[in-house]
Amino acid sequence: MLAASQAHAADTLGAQADAARDRALSDPTAYAVVESLSTEVGQRLAGTEAAARARDWGVAKLKALGFSNVHVEPFPIAAWVRGAESAELTAPYAGHLAVIGLGRSVPTPPGGLEGEVVVFKTYADLLAAAPGSLTGKIAVVTEVMKRTDDGMGYGMANPWRRTGPSEAARRGAIAYLVRSLATGVSREPHTGAMNYKPDIPKIPAAAISVIDAMTLDRLADRKTPIRIRLKLQSKATTATGWTVVGDIPGTTHPEQMIVLGGHLDSWDPGTGSLDDGAGIAIAVGAAHVATAAHPLARTIRVVMFGSEELDNTNAAFTEAHKAEVPNIVAISEIDSGADNVLDVRLPAGTRDLPQMQTLAASLAPLKITVSPDPPRFSGDDVRGMVAAGAPAVGFHQDTSRYFDWHHSSEDTLDKIDLAQMNQNVAAWAAFLTIVGDSDVSLRPPVVAAPKP
Repeated sequence: MLAASQAHAADTLGAQADAARDRALSDPTAYAVVESLSTEVGQRLAGTEAAARARDWGVAKLKALGFSNVHVEPFPIAAWVRGAESAELTAPYAGHLAVIGLGRSVPTPPGGLEGEVVVFKTYADLLAAAPGSLTGKIAVVTEVMKRTDDGMGYGMANPWRRTGPSEAARRGAIAYLVRSLATGVSREPHTGAMNYKPDIPKIPAAAISVIDAMTLDRLADRKTPIRIRLKLQSKATTATGWTVVGDIPGTTHPEQMIVLGGHLDSWDPGTGSLDDGAGIAIAVGAAHVATAAHPLARTIRVVMFGSEELDNTNAAFTEAHKAEVPNIVAISEIDSGADNVLDVRLPAGTRDLPQMQTLAASLAPLKITVSPDPPRFSGDDVRGMVAAGAPAVGFHQDTSRYFDWHHSSEDTLDKIDLAQMNQNVAAWAAFLTIVGDSDVSLRPPVVAAPKP
């Protein structure tokens, strides 16, 4: 009798998840959210007036959609503001280079700087250069980022941008340029944050477009002396970041929550529609759809993280919410654009739970599998919470196109494929329904110690 009752409950939960999934495929909420953010706010670099407008937008949007406990969590940030930027080839001929400063870069002198260029075809070649070999020179790394569907190409390339400036400075360079971490071929450069090492002089750093990097490669192949004049005017300052939070309270277990979100800040060249307007839209849309027919037993919390791009949010959010970790059923940040989910990655040891088997059945029509592997990463802004014990969930999106536009002026609303974004919403709506309306635990099973 008990088995029959459990089977009936599973069937009911599966039917609810399927219904939420199907509603999501045509629900307009997610697209309306990202369209509104892209059009009414636009770029929203943390620490600027635009970020304050995004904060107010986020509060108004969650309230309009019926979320409860909508509030803003302010926190101090190390902000960075872009100024005038230019790069010019001065030898072997005069020519313009498309350039964009990297986040946290120190500025050049007001009049700029000029130097002989040393081109490194790979980052490993730069690391192999002897100390002092770049004294007075501008180092340029032109290694090509690989296109992958899982973001691994970006992960492998990230050190070229993050630590390249300090490695170049260690060898005496006066400035550092890197081929944009991008998979498309364009003259639009792609920005992103970098990190100076504390024991090495700070030098100006920027990304050049893929096409200009290819030109420098060809000049280097001809053994032609190359000179570049670079001007970057930026400033570092302290400011306030704002994370926006809203809940859809659970009915019988409101203290238990699923935490889902995206980051509200963006880089400044485009409108941040993919990075990370899409993540916010998918989270809001999924929560809205999953609770539209009836409220769930557990609380759904949507978070718009305030300063992901400059690495400011994680510590502040963890400090504010670490006491809630025992009540968090699952946590994830959506931050890979809007293209299809390929697979779902659950905490180790939970894939074979009956509720997760129900989830797998509900996701199958969306051509999504449940991976046997746990998530590698569930978002920069939640990593502290995961380290503190919150169960991480990862929805692996197809990133084959994402890095064509990521961190560039081409990150705009027109890049969002509505059907693919709604597939994301449908997948998350099914997950929220099953986990939010059951007593399933996604914490790794406790294995009893063997008896002596």
